[in-house]
Amino acid sequence: MTSVKQVQVTFDCAEPERLARFWCEVLGYVVPPPPEGFATWDDFDRSLPPERQGAGFVCADPAGVGPRLFFQRVPEGKVVKNRVHLDVRVGTGLVGEERLAALEAECARLEALGAVRVRLLRADGYEESCLVMQDIEGNEFCLD
Repeated sequence: MTSVKQVQVTFDCAEPERLARFWCEVLGYVVPPPPEGFATWDDFDRSLPPERQGAGFVCADPAGVGPRLFFQRVPEGKVVKNRVHLDVRVGTGLVGEERLAALEAECARLEALGAVRVRLLRADGYEESCLVMQDIEGNEFCLD
């Protein structure tokens, strides 16, 4: 039997720290402590060669249960729809109007952080309603 592996989700992006801090707010994640020997992440970043400064940033589940998120700077911008996306589970166990209310409330909170609402997918008899959104760099995710 294969053992369970830990998973890290990696985002290609233009501004790693800005996007990481957005997802910390969305998920209730935190920025982990800087590497040993550095008082702050800024101190660590300044220790890197100029071309590596600001090239990556991390956020993590404070309980250590969810996957670590890594954000890496890439030169190209986002061009097409994501092949993989996060589902932010805010309506688990809710149905109908109660679920829609939970999705709308979270949508409003995330729009205040800079997220963009794309479209509401209404329940269809097989799947419950969800909201498609974009983060501050245009990456799609769902409120589910």
